[in-house]
Amino acid sequence: MINRIADWFTRKLVLWVLSAVALGYLWPQSLIGFRPYTEWLFAVTMFGIGAVLSSEDFKPVLKSPQSVLLGTAAQFAIMPLSGFLLAKMLHLPAELALGVILVGATPGAMASNVISYLAKADVAYSVALTTTSTLLSPLLTPLFTYIFAHSFIEIKFLPMVTSIVKMVILPLFLGMLARHYFREKIEKIIKVFPALSSLFIAFICGLVVALNKDYLAGITLMVFAAVFLHNLAGLILGYGTGRLYRFDTKRCRTLSFEVGMQNAGLGAVLALKHFSAATAIPNALFATWCIITAAILAEFWRKRG
Repeated sequence: MINRIADWFTRKLVLWVLSAVALGYLWPQSLIGFRPYTEWLFAVTMFGIGAVLSSEDFKPVLKSPQSVLLGTAAQFAIMPLSGFLLAKMLHLPAELALGVILVGATPGAMASNVISYLAKADVAYSVALTTTSTLLSPLLTPLFTYIFAHSFIEIKFLPMVTSIVKMVILPLFLGMLARHYFREKIEKIIKVFPALSSLFIAFICGLVVALNKDYLAGITLMVFAAVFLHNLAGLILGYGTGRLYRFDTKRCRTLSFEVGMQNAGLGAVLALKHFSAATAIPNALFATWCIITAAILAEFWRKRG
């Protein structure tokens, strides 16, 4: 019963995100007080994701390491560069330009695994890519943020590395250990963890809106254009790269989702900790928008077979 309710909750992610954004805009004080706890909440989310993973999820990496590395390379090549080019092309202010680049430098979104399932794509490959990019994120996210954004604003490389290790890697491994030692108990509530992840994504989007309510009116259209084009570039170039790799159609669709969907919730938390609330805006918008477009694309591809 618990798993069924949690699964329903996870599938309504777009609704919760839009509701949290509305709450943050109309009643910002209801969320602003939670800002000091965002890192802990994200760590709990990653612990939950680790608890969902099993040894079976790593078999695609061992069976086909080349395809996983190619997919991960595509993600970290396409999205940070696209973010940098869009920031330059749209002449974004430094804080917002950094936010767009930070979106591109984050690993793949865990929600892409659900989207790949709905699209009847290659779910095992999706999980392998998301897990690999997440494990590499302590090095690659700060690295690509520094490479493409240091001309806009000072980037503190090592503090970002430390934050990602604390918020992502350690909780992820603790969750996997919990799954290993308490497998039967966790299986009974396994669907609760993705539901908690969905709740956190919604919360962080609402919090960013709440912190930037007065600032949003003047820049929303500009930033949304960057988010729209960034997401579109990821979906199209991800699919096109799959074709260049000579992947089959299912795997091309999977790579499209993996590149086009970013863990922008992580980007928002990093922005709030190391930069500014304004830098978190593109991340909050991207987290919302990429789920909407991916869900629409998944339904289209599912019907096409």
